Amino acid sequence: MIKKVSRTQVRQKKHRRMRNHIAGTAERPRLAVFRSNKHMYAQIIDDAAGRTLVSASTMQKDVKAELEQTDNVAAAAYLGTVIGKKAVEAGIQEVVFDRGGFIYHGKIQALADAAREAGLKF
Repeated sequence: MIKKVSRTQVRQKKHRRMRNHIAGTAERPRLAVFRSNKHMYAQIIDDAAGRTLVSASTMQKDVKAELEQTDNVAAAAYLGTVIGKKAVEAGIQEVVFDRGGFIYHGKIQALADAAREAGLKF
């Protein structure tokens, strides 16, 4: 009998494989993105030091106040601008994009494009 693997397990396996090739440094930290059914989260991480430099999510009060819904492409684009502005204020110009095993399409693409427009290079 064939057992069907859940989409979550497939995504996590992709992410683990991708993390073997992607690592954030102090000069070029990693922009990690996670998307749940209701919210999106973005962090800029220095893997060498093991710390989060900048973070933003649709659960934060100031971000949530600007959005009608927290689970659509418009919310992802707004989150991209927020994380981009915070990163530029923190002095971060270049990042490595970690899509977290998600397909680069829709919300993930909107967040990435908005972060690029806000000043991040990747």
